[in-house]
Amino acid sequence: MMKRHALGITLTILGLTACISTASAYSSKAYEPIAQTPDTITVFIDGMKDQGGKLSLQADQIEWYEGKAADDAFAKHEPDSGLTSAPDGYYIVNDDDTLQSYEVDPHAAVLMQIYDHDSLYSTTTEWNKSIPLSKLESLFHEADGGQVDVSQYPYHLTLKNGKVVRIVQQFIP
Repeated sequence: MMKRHALGITLTILGLTACISTASAYSSKAYEPIAQTPDTITVFIDGMKDQGGKLSLQADQIEWYEGKAADDAFAKHEPDSGLTSAPDGYYIVNDDDTLQSYEVDPHAAVLMQIYDHDSLYSTTTEWNKSIPLSKLESLFHEADGGQVDVSQYPYHLTLKNGKVVRIVQQFIP
């Protein structure tokens, strides 16, 4: 009886160690802010559609702040909040919710942080997971069915020659 109990404990410890090791290997990278360049804007994507053979996205440009910049923007916009810093380390300013249309280069790179990868409700974070542009487009067209609503995340768009050439989903803690 004692051997069986010891074996059970040993197997449980080994199982937990394997789970922890797998989880650590899977998400070993820490969050890193998206590099902002003069060609980068941050938006909420409202939708994507094909317009005469050209893919376009409709987006609401926002101001995205992290760290100290988020705290400063938060203090400026929310002076009566009673808080001394931006909750969760980020802050969004959206003074104008006008939608703009942006043509998307057919070879645009798409990097996601969280979405329903395999339709089995796996919503783990995979930093900068490259997916095809067509997959992103399909995510915006899917009806509610338990999928992660990717329209609720900000995106950093890189523009070159008037076209979107890179789309990076912003992680929100």
